[in-house]
Order: sequence, then C-alpha cells, then structure tokens
Amino acid sequence: MLRQFTAADADDLLALDGDPRVMRFVDSSTKTWAQIQAEVLPRFLACYGRYPGLGWWAAHARAGGGFTGWFSLRPVTPTTAAMVDRPDAPPGDTAVVSLGCRLRTSAWGRGYATEGARALVWRAFTGLGVSQIVATTMAVNAASRRVPEKAGMKYIRTIYLDWPGPRPGNGYGDVEYRLDRGDWPPQ
Repeated sequence: MLRQFTAADADDLLALDGDPRVMRFVDSSTKTWAQIQAEVLPRFLACYGRYPGLGWWAAHARAGGGFTGWFSLRPVTPTTAAMVDRPDAPPGDTAVVSLGCRLRTSAWGRGYATEGARALVWRAFTGLGVSQIVATTMAVNAASRRVPEKAGMKYIRTIYLDWPGPRPGNGYGDVEYRLDRGDWPPQ
C-alpha cells in the first residue's frame, strides 16, 4: 500500500535513512533525526502542494501493515546533464518524472520494489499525463538495477559523477533508465 507521508512518519524515515545498509549506495553517511526533521520530511511534504498527484509515498506491506520504505515520482526538468543532477520542474510541469524507491532491509528480495515501481509507472502514464519516466542507480547495485528493468524501463547510458564522500563501487558509474509513454506497456 502507498500513501502520502505525514509529520508522524519521522521515526520510520529515521529507521530507513539511519540504516547504513540502506544508505550504502545512496550517501556516504546515514541521516540524523535533525536531518529527517529539517530536510527530508519537509521536502516530501512540500512536493504534494507543488505537484498534485506526485511526490513521495510511504510504503506499507499489506500483510501486517508495517512500514517498508518509500516510492517517488518527482518532476524533473530535462537537460543533457546526468539525470541525478536535473532540477525539480517548475510547478505544473509534470511531463518528465524521476522514479525512485528506498526500502528497509527487511523488505529486500520480496518483490516490493518491482510492485511499487510498476504501480507508479501505471499511475504516471494512465492518470497523471506524464510523457517520460527516468530512473538512476549505481551500476554496481544489481538489485536496484533490476527494478526499472522489470518496470519496463530501458537502459540509456552509464555516467561517471563526482560524488562527495566514498561509496562502494562509485568508480563503476551510475546507470540511467528511461521509459516513454509511447513505449508503454512493454510488449
């Protein structure tokens, strides 16, 4: 199940972003309570007002209802720059969105990432007027690479970025995926 975040979700976000195993391919450090309160949660909540129907969603398992992580569709401005460097789109411009997810380790390997990604691809193309979905992950993160592939997205390129702080496998680059509405659903 996916639902919008609320201020009451800070503890769940801290458990997620405070886990070094979850963050190893995302950031060189884990998030603190202060960062969740001052940066992460406000960014999630502000997105709902700027881009109706888009943003970050808290994911909960149907069985038991426990918090499993989040999924996102964030409008971005297309540029020739690496997808991870694309700025947020102006309000009202939702033609291109970035698909993302982050799951707790207890949810890994259960198919939740694929299920959530496919649901958001369907939502983007059938109800939100999105024309293109993009996604990125580290090239060495094989599990995360399978998610956009299983959602019908196609590999576009590998890029090499200068990330602050060391991350395992950074030298192998980041991979970008893309899916245009005209190419969906995959045959």
